[in-house]
Amino acid sequence: MLGGMRLGEARDLLAEVFGHADFRLGQREAVEAACAGRDGLILLPTGSGKSLCYQLPALIAQRRGLGTCVVISPLIALMRDQVASLEARGLRVAALHSQLGAAEQRETLAALHAGELALLYVSPERAANPGFRRALQSCRVALLAVDEAHCVSQWGHDFRPDYLRIQELREL
Repeated sequence: MLGGMRLGEARDLLAEVFGHADFRLGQREAVEAACAGRDGLILLPTGSGKSLCYQLPALIAQRRGLGTCVVISPLIALMRDQVASLEARGLRVAALHSQLGAAEQRETLAALHAGELALLYVSPERAANPGFRRALQSCRVALLAVDEAHCVSQWGHDFRPDYLRIQELREL
């Protein structure tokens, strides 16, 4: 998918943007898989940098003009934390959620369509929304990530039924 990515390029961005000299255990393989367009399931302990496993490929994709990484995340608070952390690192990212006003949502979608966002965080329900899906069809989406997927296994699929519809989004 992000063909031609050199490991050195990823390490350079890892240092430049995230301030790390090298990958933690398991991260390099996950980043390489994402950049090669392969699906991955990343199981790492809390605090071991799972989010970086999709954030770094998203940044590479965005810098190459390949599109945005759409991240499905279960909680608005988590989306806000991720967005604030990445914006503090100078990245252009956003979240679409129910606590945004109509004007903020339009601005976010405009930035998405303009190819300005490295990452866009959405809920499973937003990802299943037909209007959102139509909006995505006219955008360049480089990657699709599911953050905090353990929520499904802990609380069951009926906690958030739209998790079962993520495959439909992927097919778009």
